[in-house]
Amino acid sequence: MPKHFKAFARRQEFWLAILFAVLFVGLSIARPNFLSLQNGVDLISSYAYTGILVSAMLVVLVAGGIDMSFAAVATVAQYAALTVANSWDIGWLGVLLIAAAIGIILGVINGLLINILGLSAIIVTIATQSVIFGLVLTATKGQDIFSLPGWFTDGVAIPFHTTLDGYQYFINVQMIGLAVALALTWFVLNRTNVGRQIYAMGGNVEAARRIGYNVFRLNLFVYGYMGLAAGLASIVHAQYNMSVSPTALVGRELDVIAAAFLGGASATGGSGTILGVVLGIALVAVVQNGLTLLGVSSYWSQFFTGIIIVVAVASMARDVRRRWYDNPGAA
Repeated sequence: MPKHFKAFARRQEFWLAILFAVLFVGLSIARPNFLSLQNGVDLISSYAYTGILVSAMLVVLVAGGIDMSFAAVATVAQYAALTVANSWDIGWLGVLLIAAAIGIILGVINGLLINILGLSAIIVTIATQSVIFGLVLTATKGQDIFSLPGWFTDGVAIPFHTTLDGYQYFINVQMIGLAVALALTWFVLNRTNVGRQIYAMGGNVEAARRIGYNVFRLNLFVYGYMGLAAGLASIVHAQYNMSVSPTALVGRELDVIAAAFLGGASATGGSGTILGVVLGIALVAVVQNGLTLLGVSSYWSQFFTGIIIVVAVASMARDVRRRWYDNPGAA
């Protein structure tokens, strides 16, 4: 057996790929419509928002942090950008720039609070989640926006397949947004000096400080990147739903955390890959979509998502123990 395959077979991504393949084949047999191109397009489109956030959450987890405020950040960015778009003809570029700027600012504030206060990231971001969401509900009075500019609701439609009866399938805003987010995160983590420093900081923050890495700036970058992703994901979500609601995004944090942990991102930092993230997103999406196609109540979705998190964290703990026994000095 080749050495590269042996190494890959020891990684969580390998077993994720096996599990995904088993579920994929099983659902294809149980529900033939699962394998349809239409279901695939719908699945990618509906999980693009989650996927964009998971790609950025990977960066935060690799750095040894966590961010629970992204849904509230996305809500602010979405509501503000599209309120402006309804008043002025700012186009796609304007909407994306406003949402990105708001996301980055709020993300950097998270990073500043975590660094200055010296508190746990989960405590700080849960607090900012509550503060931001409370301010949004107060400012908007909980009102939805159903009237959006025509250019926004029309979105993007690039044909990529035409059936024998003339029906066309299109690449849409959601697919483009997800592909860009995954590609950008891969590039940042694997092809930049910042990415290497983030892995080092997540592995051992004190060691990173000793060799001269600016941990303060790295944290600002990491949480700013999460904010950027939240802002862009919010626009993708609004275009998919053709509306804006201040309560639509909060409450979906569990799916993002589940996919990130399942993909091999460690709660203690220093590990995680884009391949794992893609498999994690795919597995969560397939499980939830499969339950729907099998006629299982949607109330079970959160139950199975919780089980996924438990299994993922248990698997990570097992891997840490195995590495410690193999090499006590490395753990």
